[in-house]
Amino acid sequence: MTSQVDQSEAVGGSDGGGQGAAPPPSTGGSRPAKPIRRLDRVIIRFAGDSGDGMQLTGDRFTSETASFGNDLSTLPNFPAEIRAPAGTLPGVSSFQLHFADHDILTPGDAPNVLVAMNPAALKANLPDLPRGAEIIVNTDEFTKRALAKVGYPADPLADGSLSAYHLHKVPLTTLTLEALKESGLARKDAERAKNMFALGLLSWMYHRPTHGTERFLRQKFAKKPDIAEANIRAFRAGWNFGETTESFAVSYEIPPAKLPAGTYRNISGNLALSYGLIAAAKRSGLPLFLGSYPITPASDILHELSRHKNFGVRTFQAEDEIAGIGAALGAAFGGALGVTTTSGPGVALKSETVGLAVSLELPLLVVDIQRGGPSTGLPTKTEQADLLQAMFGRNGEAPVPIVAPATPADCFDAALEAARIAVAYRTPVMLLSDGYLANGSEPWRIPEVDELPDLRVEFASGPNHTLEDGSEVFWPYKRDPQTLARPWAVPGTPGLEHRIGGIEKQDGSGNISYDPANHDFMVRTRQAKIDGITVPELEVDDPSGAARVLVLGWGSTYGPITAAVRRVRADGGRVAQAHLRHLNPFPANLGAVLKAYDRVVVPEMNLGQLALLLRARYLVDAQSYNQVRGLPFKAAQLADVLFAAIGTLEENHG
Repeated sequence: MTSQVDQSEAVGGSDGGGQGAAPPPSTGGSRPAKPIRRLDRVIIRFAGDSGDGMQLTGDRFTSETASFGNDLSTLPNFPAEIRAPAGTLPGVSSFQLHFADHDILTPGDAPNVLVAMNPAALKANLPDLPRGAEIIVNTDEFTKRALAKVGYPADPLADGSLSAYHLHKVPLTTLTLEALKESGLARKDAERAKNMFALGLLSWMYHRPTHGTERFLRQKFAKKPDIAEANIRAFRAGWNFGETTESFAVSYEIPPAKLPAGTYRNISGNLALSYGLIAAAKRSGLPLFLGSYPITPASDILHELSRHKNFGVRTFQAEDEIAGIGAALGAAFGGALGVTTTSGPGVALKSETVGLAVSLELPLLVVDIQRGGPSTGLPTKTEQADLLQAMFGRNGEAPVPIVAPATPADCFDAALEAARIAVAYRTPVMLLSDGYLANGSEPWRIPEVDELPDLRVEFASGPNHTLEDGSEVFWPYKRDPQTLARPWAVPGTPGLEHRIGGIEKQDGSGNISYDPANHDFMVRTRQAKIDGITVPELEVDDPSGAARVLVLGWGSTYGPITAAVRRVRADGGRVAQAHLRHLNPFPANLGAVLKAYDRVVVPEMNLGQLALLLRARYLVDAQSYNQVRGLPFKAAQLADVLFAAIGTLEENHG
C-alpha cells in the first residue's frame, strides 16, 4: 500500500488517539492480538449497486474518521438514475475517502483498498487500482448470471486475473444472514444490512471509532428498532469477523493529523454553503429568503436551509426555476437577502430575471452548483463549464460579479463574500460551486463569530435629492460616489415611492427613459460599478522566487493543482501557483502576475473558458489543460503537465 510507514508492531487495540476506537463485544474467547501496521495515509473506495448503501457506508466511515482527528477528503460518485439497473456498470455507485495523519488536498488519485459488493463494482473500478492494492469482494454476488451481465467470460476471483492485487474473498451476504438469523427479519431485509457488515470490517481494519455509528443507526431507525438493532448486529459482526478471521493478518493505524488549533467538524460543500448563507444573513441583519426549484446537485441547500426557520430563514420550493428566482428577487426588493440555487440548466432559465436584477440593481445571490452538460448532461457528475454562461449568459450588457469557492469548507467563506458584494454594491452575484465540492467533504474549523465580516446594511430612510423648486424627493438611482451603489428602499417606507421595472431608467430619478445618451450612460455606469468592486489582490505561491511557470486555477481545481505543485517541488521542479476566487472582476494585479512568468498553465474542467478570458483581457498566451470527464483532475496527471511545461522552457531557453 502507498505511503505506509513500515513500523509493524503488535500493539493490539491501540486507537492512536483520544477518541476511543473501542470494539464491540467480541463473540469469541481471548485471541492473540494481530499486528498493527502504521500508515501515514490510505485511500478507500466503497463500490456497489445504488441500492447497496455505499454512500451511507462511506459517509459513516468518514464521520468516524473525522471524529478520530484525521485530515480527509471524499469523492462520492453515483449514477444519475434514481434506481439504475442492478448489477450493471451504469448502476455502480461508489464513495472514495482519502484520510491521513497530515494535511491532504484531494480524495486521492487511486484507491489502496476497494470494497466491491458485486462483479459490476469490481469491473467498473479495477482500472483505477494500482498493483498491490487490496480488494475485498462479496463472493456471494459472483454468480454466473451476475458475471455475464457485465461481460466477464470467467470468474475473475478464480482465473488468476487479480494476481497483482491482495484479494480478500468474503461472503458478505452469507455472513450477514448468519449474524441476523435470530433477528426475525425477512431474508431480503436482512440482506440489506451487508453494507453495515462491510463497514464493521473496515472499521476494525483501520481502527475507526464505533460508538458514533451505533448511535447514528439507533437515531436513523428510531421508529424501527428491530431494523436498528439488526444493522448494529451486522456492524458488530463485521468488526468481529476482522478480529477473528485468518483472511486479514494485520490491521492498520493512521494517527490523527496535526491541524491548527480550533473546533472542527466534517462538512460537505453544500452544507458549508448553507451555513455561510445563514451567517451572511445574521451578519447583515437581513432575513434570508431562498426561492429554489430542486435540481441535482443543488437540492441539498434547499433541504438544509428549510431546517433553520429558527434563524429567520424562509424557503420556498417553487414550481419551476423562473418562479424560484422571481420570488428571490421579490424578496430582495422587500429588504431580504434573496438567494436562488440551481445548476447550469437552471441558470439558463433564470437568465432573464438575473438581467432584471442587474437593471433594478438589487442584491441577489445566484448559486450555481455546476454539473456536466449540455442540457441534462451528467446530473451527478462534476464540471466547471458554466463560467462563460455566468459571465455573459444574459441579453444586453448585464455584468455580474462571479465568486468561486476552492474547497468544500471554503464554500462557507465564499457565500459570505458573495453576500458582501451583493449587499454593498446592490447587484446580483453568481456563486460558482460544482458537484465535486458540493458532495465532497473535509474537516472545517468552525470560526468564531467575531471572525466573520460585518455585512450590516443601511436602508434608505427619506428623501435624498432636492429639486430646483426646493422640494425634497427620493431618487432611487442617486448613487454612492464610492461604490456607485444605488439606495436600497424598502417598499412601504413613507416618502420613498419610486418606479421600478426592467425598462431602462433615467439616471438618478428612475423615470422611464428611451434617451440614447442616457442608455449609454447607464450601461457604462452599471459596468463601472462591477469593475470597481473591491476584491483582494491575487496571492502567488512561489517559494523559490525563481519559477518561470505559473499554474493558475479557479474553483475546485485547487486541491488537485496544489497536490500536483507539491509533487513537482518535492522532485526539484520550480513552479509558482495562484488561484482565483474572484472571476469578475478579476483582481487588480492579475495582469502583472501573468506577465511575470514565461508560461501560464490553466487547468480547467471545461474546454478552456478561463484561458479564453485571460487571453482576451491580458493578451497572454495562457496554455490550457482541459478535461471534461465528469471527474476531478488527478494530481499525478497535473504534475506531469507541469513537468512538461518546465522542461519545454528549459529546452527552448536553456
